[in-house]
Parts: sequence; C-alpha cells; structure tokens
Amino acid sequence: MIRGIRTLAIRMERAEKNAKAIADYLLSSPFVTKVLYPGLADHPGHEIMKKQARGYGAMISFEVTTPEVVRTILDNVELFYFAESLGGTETLITYPLTQTHAAVPKELREKNGISDTLLRLSVGIEGADDLIAELDRVFKLVKE
Repeated sequence: MIRGIRTLAIRMERAEKNAKAIADYLLSSPFVTKVLYPGLADHPGHEIMKKQARGYGAMISFEVTTPEVVRTILDNVELFYFAESLGGTETLITYPLTQTHAAVPKELREKNGISDTLLRLSVGIEGADDLIAELDRVFKLVKE
C-alpha cells in the first residue's frame, strides 16, 4: 500500500490528462450522443469539482447512438479491459446495464441515466494517443 501511495499523485495526474483528451475525442464522434466528464465545462458538477477538488478524475460516462454500437465496441476493443473496477493503471470499459447496474430495476436505471447505450471508462495511465487510436479503430468498425 505504501508503494502505491507514493506514486498515486503522478498516476492520477496522468489518468486525468488522458481522460480529458478522451472526453474531447468522444465529443467529436458521430457515434457518441453524450459525454459526461466533470472536466468538461458543460458537466453539471464542473463548478463544484473546481471548488472542492484539485482535478476532475479519470471516469468518463458516454452514450452512443444505438445498442449495436455498444456491442461493436465491446466485441472489438483490445486495448481496454472489459471489467468492473476503478483507479487502476490500465483503462477499463464497463457496460453498466449488464455489469454494475444489472440488478437495479429498469425504472430506477432509466431515472438515473443508465441506458442500453451507456458505457463507462475508468481511464488509466497508458498513452492518450494509443487510447484514442483504439476508440477510433473500433468506431470505424461500426456499421451504419
């Protein structure tokens, strides 16, 4: 634990920088309809985060156009791990509908924005260009 704490600040700085770059990339994708990241000025919690934290973290939620796009991403992503966890050095992708929120009743999921087109990234410390290239590669596989 002590060894991990010693490098936590630099790991978080890198993950946060990567998350901002990925969030900006996602905003430009025609397959993405919504990006939720506190580091974006239009995020509902942006101003609170500015006041209460030193950064914006490395978690991104985003919605894509259809469940088929979700399936294409999850079936083809190679650089990201498909797993539930937070704060690791590697980037993880989750599908809340079948993972973290699978047992939550549909009405409650919908009320809280957990749709069949929502994905989440826990961004790690890999190279941001590599992470974006992976997303770009997978989006190119989407059949419109």
